[in-house]
Amino acid sequence: MDDDTPDEVFPDLRTRHIGGWGVAQIAAGTGLAVYAMWVGILQPGFRKVPLKLQVPYIPASKGQVKNVMTLLRGRTGGLVDLGSGDGRIVLEAYQQGFNPAVGYELNPWLVQLARFHAWRAGQHGKVSYRREDLWKVDLSKCKNVTVFLAPSVLSLLKKKLQAELPDDALVVAGRFPFPDWNPCRIEGHGVDRAWAYSMQAQRQHTSQKNENFGATVSDTENELVQEK
Repeated sequence: MDDDTPDEVFPDLRTRHIGGWGVAQIAAGTGLAVYAMWVGILQPGFRKVPLKLQVPYIPASKGQVKNVMTLLRGRTGGLVDLGSGDGRIVLEAYQQGFNPAVGYELNPWLVQLARFHAWRAGQHGKVSYRREDLWKVDLSKCKNVTVFLAPSVLSLLKKKLQAELPDDALVVAGRFPFPDWNPCRIEGHGVDRAWAYSMQAQRQHTSQKNENFGATVSDTENELVQEK
């Protein structure tokens, strides 16, 4: 049995020359640990998801959560978080008066992690975390929606939101904005920035854009007819 105390061992490690082989061993061990976390925790939610729709799990920072809640200030009713991860947005929303507060997440490990966080905060049974594909969720009655997703996913998700959400719905995106959408408010700076979108205003903007495009096409066709 080795009787060395921690105080004796650690100075020895600090002064010992590791060498190239030691560095390689440390790197290999670290890589193996990261791979194990990926296989055990992150990969299960991605196995049946197309590559362009996969979103790596990156927890929202305190600043991001604060900015999202600031954009939702004055809103009431329920809230839905699409791709809810560890559930911190849903938990904070419930604590600020949104009820029901529901998170949809495909990764089973993250769903369990979110439920643990709710239990630890004393909110077990008061918030809901569901393992469901966000593309299959019915959003027709949702008034407050939050998303922390990659741009490639947002560009596709906006079609679903426009097709299903009511006019008085507000969508708040964190980390990345929706491509080609005009936010009604922006909060924060840098990676903590969040964007709010009014569905009614967005539909009006899209309708006007389509009308302008139709008029341009019509004018072009008339010019071609006149040239003939």
